[in-house]
Amino acid sequence: MIIGSLVSNPKAVEIQRDKALRGYNTLALQARAQAFVTVSSEEELLAALAQARELKLPLVPLGEGSNVVLAGDVDALVLRQRCRGIQVLELGKDSVTLRVAAGENWHEFVHWALQQGYYGLENLALIPGTVGAAPIQNIGAYGVELCTTLQHVHAREIADGSAVSLANEDCQFGYRDSIFKRELRDRYVITAIDLQLSRRADVTTTYPALTTYFGEHPHIEVTPQAVFDAVVAIRRSKLPDPAVVPNAGSFFKNPVIDAQVAAALLASHPDLPCFPQHDGSVKVSAAWMIERCGWKGFRRDNVGVHEQHALVLVNYGSDSGAQLLALAREIALSVQNAYRILLEIEPRVYGAA
Repeated sequence: MIIGSLVSNPKAVEIQRDKALRGYNTLALQARAQAFVTVSSEEELLAALAQARELKLPLVPLGEGSNVVLAGDVDALVLRQRCRGIQVLELGKDSVTLRVAAGENWHEFVHWALQQGYYGLENLALIPGTVGAAPIQNIGAYGVELCTTLQHVHAREIADGSAVSLANEDCQFGYRDSIFKRELRDRYVITAIDLQLSRRADVTTTYPALTTYFGEHPHIEVTPQAVFDAVVAIRRSKLPDPAVVPNAGSFFKNPVIDAQVAAALLASHPDLPCFPQHDGSVKVSAAWMIERCGWKGFRRDNVGVHEQHALVLVNYGSDSGAQLLALAREIALSVQNAYRILLEIEPRVYGAA
């Protein structure tokens, strides 16, 4: 971990008070922030951090609000990260190293990288949110995780504005997990990430959904562009667009369990989808268990479970994040009673009802 210096006398930024947040979270939940600021440069970020200290408010970073549940009003300075920019740090024959600002839209960046001939992120297409949010939960999809390409995370310490850079190993990445969700939660604002991508057009298509897709489309040449297009098509066929049906994507993580526990479950539920992991553990499908418990398509009090994907909780017009979380607890309890497995939610929860 490398710690840098502070920038003195940052310029002022406009702080909004009592800000409505419905338009800043993809679940379209109503809540208000005691204070709110949008920053588009590191200088503005430093000014916002100074303002939070002056106001004696905790700071809550917010990208595009796609992995957030607002359980109620947020007694904090909510910081909307809009710093943009992509820099080529090193261009080699077989690889390229990029520094990408935290405010860049993740999907747009993945598409840009593909167009430049920088490969390795195609399987992560159409994941909502910003680049800065990506390392927090080590985003992954269709057989690829961010940690396989990430080299460094750059951030500012909330407490004093000092710069810090964490190498890949410092981030303690795991399945949908990182040190930013645990020991370093609420300590840093991520400003940029460094990624090393390939300039060779290798692809990863071992994930079952991709294998099926290309098996059903044998005329398609399996290129990085084809993988990108396949992932976009599969995601759009399964997951609702948050702009149309408010949601936060997959609400629960797929549990990772001991191999012996998985074997016992398979003995009584042979159709349970299981995915062996490198360390000998087994990842099992949360969607399968939730659906078997009868929740798919369930709806109550303007919240519910999507009709096509049991992992997706939907806001059909509720103002209450507390209602959505109550439903999530009911779902998790039913899965625990049926399969003796505890589900963990993916989104971060902010605010108090």
